[in-house]
Order: sequence, then C-alpha cells, then structure tokens
Amino acid sequence: MKRQWTGWGAGQQPEPHYLIQPRHLAGGGDLRHVTEFLRASGWKDKSTTGGRIVFDSTDRTVRVGYDPFTQPGGWTISGKPTAQQDAWHAALGRQVPVEIVAGFTDALTQTRSAHAPNVWAPLQQQGWGTERDRHFTATSPDGDAFVQFHTSSTGEAQWFAGARTEHGRTWDATFTPTTPLHLIQAFTTALADPQPVMRPRGHVPPSHRIRTTSVSVLPSELSAWQQARVTAARTATWARNSWATTRPRRTPTAGPYAAPGTRARR
Repeated sequence: MKRQWTGWGAGQQPEPHYLIQPRHLAGGGDLRHVTEFLRASGWKDKSTTGGRIVFDSTDRTVRVGYDPFTQPGGWTISGKPTAQQDAWHAALGRQVPVEIVAGFTDALTQTRSAHAPNVWAPLQQQGWGTERDRHFTATSPDGDAFVQFHTSSTGEAQWFAGARTEHGRTWDATFTPTTPLHLIQAFTTALADPQPVMRPRGHVPPSHRIRTTSVSVLPSELSAWQQARVTAARTATWARNSWATTRPRRTPTAGPYAAPGTRARR
C-alpha cells in the first residue's frame, strides 16, 4: 500500500507554477529548501520565532544563518577555526536562488571527496567563458552571471559571484580566501546547472531575460518532492552515523620513533 502524504485527496486542485531558466535569475525561492535539509541532516535549529534563521552543525563548527530584516541581509555561513581548517565566511544575498544556496549548504553535511576540488570545472563544462588578466573570471553564456577569483593590490585573494538583469545587479556572493574550495565548487556546480527551477505564481522575477514554462502542480506532488529531499538527507545521515559507530577501531601501534608513553600518529 502506497503511503499518502498530507494533502493527497481526490478534491485537490492543481496550482500554477513556472519553470524558470536560467536558474541564476529565478529569485530567492522557499527558504525551507535549505533549512529542512539541514534539519534532516541533524543540524541544530537555533532560530527564534519571528527572528533570524540559525542552524548549527552537529559538531558546532559551522553556522548557517539567514537575516531578512537588515540590509543587505541574506545568507551568512561561517566556519570556526579547527586543527585542519582556518576560520572562513561566506555571504550570499537574499536573491540568490535557494537551489544554488543549497549546493553550498548541502555540501556542508556530506563527506568530503578525496579528489582535489576544481571550482572552474562545473562552469566550463556548461559553456561558461573564462578570461584571465589580473583576476580570473568565468561568465555565463547569457552574460548575466559571473564567478571571479580576485586578487587585490595588497595580494589578498577573494572569491566573488553575482548576477544581474536589465534592472541592475540581482545578487552577490562573497567567499573569504580560507573558504574550503570543495564548498565553492559545490556552489559553482549548482550555479551552472542547466536545469530550470520552479517558482509559484506571483514569485516570478520581472525580467525579460528569463524564460518561463507554465506548469500545473498538485499540492501532493510538491509535498512528495520536498519529502524526497528530506528523506535523502535523513538516509545519508543515518548511513554516516551507522558507519561511524560500527566500524572496527584500530589499536594504534607505537612507531620506532615514538617517545616512551606517547601514541604514534596515524
């Protein structure tokens, strides 16, 4: 017997939505696309009712926040210094599509790949042009979005990204030089994804530079799509926790140069 999500029923009516391309001009979207994935991944919800959204990672080294009240507001993601990583910070404007924000924040919950990250590869694979002078810049095929590795006159490096329409700059994103590159690659992968994103009627940006396709969606379909994403996060979290608690522990063996009474480094 198939499970029925809340809202399924014979009397439900389809709701008008729009598929929007390119995704970098689709507008902010539903914040729950980001927050419910973090919650399902075991992150602690520290938000206040009617206030800022705040989520802390399970080890309390990373915080994701969203502030709708101040200017410019938007997303802030910060990592505390650890033995392996310097402190870092990322700021993404409130009009960065949640699907692109999620590319970055989802990666925070996942095991880091052993492969060396390449921020530019996802952009080049989708036909983004690149230009190198004092900085290195990748520009979307429509010319309305960019990613730049910027070096100041003092030698300080920083990552920037942004998008614009005929009305001006739509959003900006900045990443400190210490931001882990695999997270920035996750961001550029989501940014360059050619798949459209969906917005409900009344939430389509007023721009002639976007392409829209009208679709009718049942509330049950929306619920099922959202639940599938949450279920994927819960499953991945359970698998990681299960592996961490059941894998055999190795007894460290003292090496030939270990000092008496110390444990050899692994």
